[in-house]
Amino acid sequence: MAAITAAASAVLTFNVSSGEAAAADQLRPQRPASLPAANGDAISSEPGVFYLDPLEAFKVNASVHRIMYRTTDRTGKASAVTGTVLIPTNPRAGQRPIVAFAPGTQGLADKCAPSRQMAAGTEYEALPIKKLLDQGYAVVVTDYQGLGTPGVHTYMDREAQGRAVLDSVRAAQRLDAVDLPDAGPVALYGYSQGGGASASAAELAPTYAPELKIKGAVVGAPPADMNRVAASMDGSAYGAFFNYALSGLATSYGIDIGPYLSAHGKRVTNNLRDNLCTTQALAKYPFLNSRFLTADGRPLTERLGRAPWATVVADQQLGKRKPAVPVLLSHSALDDVVPQQVGKNLAADWCRRGTTVKFSSNIVPGHIAATEATSAEGIPWLADRFAGRTAPTTC
Repeated sequence: MAAITAAASAVLTFNVSSGEAAAADQLRPQRPASLPAANGDAISSEPGVFYLDPLEAFKVNASVHRIMYRTTDRTGKASAVTGTVLIPTNPRAGQRPIVAFAPGTQGLADKCAPSRQMAAGTEYEALPIKKLLDQGYAVVVTDYQGLGTPGVHTYMDREAQGRAVLDSVRAAQRLDAVDLPDAGPVALYGYSQGGGASASAAELAPTYAPELKIKGAVVGAPPADMNRVAASMDGSAYGAFFNYALSGLATSYGIDIGPYLSAHGKRVTNNLRDNLCTTQALAKYPFLNSRFLTADGRPLTERLGRAPWATVVADQQLGKRKPAVPVLLSHSALDDVVPQQVGKNLAADWCRRGTTVKFSSNIVPGHIAATEATSAEGIPWLADRFAGRTAPTTC
């Protein structure tokens, strides 16, 4: 099982110790001998488990299947990613909808993959996933490219993330081990990184996966404008996320960030990339400012307006394409990671393109806490879409 990327061996070329590399290799699934022909084709599956707590006292009442499936990176090169398909054990009348759950920021280390964290009871988005299962929906959760598989996770790569989400639905529909409709109703759901991935999937679907019967997309706090988000994030309590984005996008575009970094910067970046999931990263490196990591003492945000980064950042902009399905865009006015204006601008861009959008503001303090507001509104909104009711709009 592997993420096969042309850039994987060309980026982040500064040294990792042989012991760390060996430990990382032991965590990775095995590389497939070959890939199937079509995007979304399942490569393998195995039974899984989903615990709500690290003591493994509370097990989710669902049939769990860990899968590997084919997708493509931003260049169209085939890759293999892992994910999890969850089916509620309770019967449901009619076709069972599938919700593609795009995870929020997990980290870059292989151990941070949602499929592994759900099995260990450490997945911080376990409750919104469970709530979707409680509604009788099947849920498929992608691990994204390079997360849990060889290579660096292509964090914040708009196309790679959107394609991984759409192909996860195809994989769930085609999986022999489960009885899901091949052409049944589908929805997209995500918050933060997942909100960006859900938004990207909604934009890509008309051309990349036109056969999917997507009824709507829930998009929470999407990092739709990398320039504004980077400026807000660097040096904040979530500064590690900016470092994640630097590593992920460097992987996607074949950029060696080693020359930008001091020896200390390389150690921090390696540690974030190879060892620390989100909660550990935020605890170990609070208020991480990139100017303390660079060889010249200048913040890395200064480089975003110059080659090659200006093109990379522009490529990630959401709102330039029209989703063909209704969207609920939920965003707190008190978000301390992704400024709410970023979400407002995305909603306005989609409205101008003719998408049915409901922009929903809340005043939950903080980026992480506001996930509950998105879930509380998003799940009933999805029920209405699956029921065929007219979607509300604030356009």
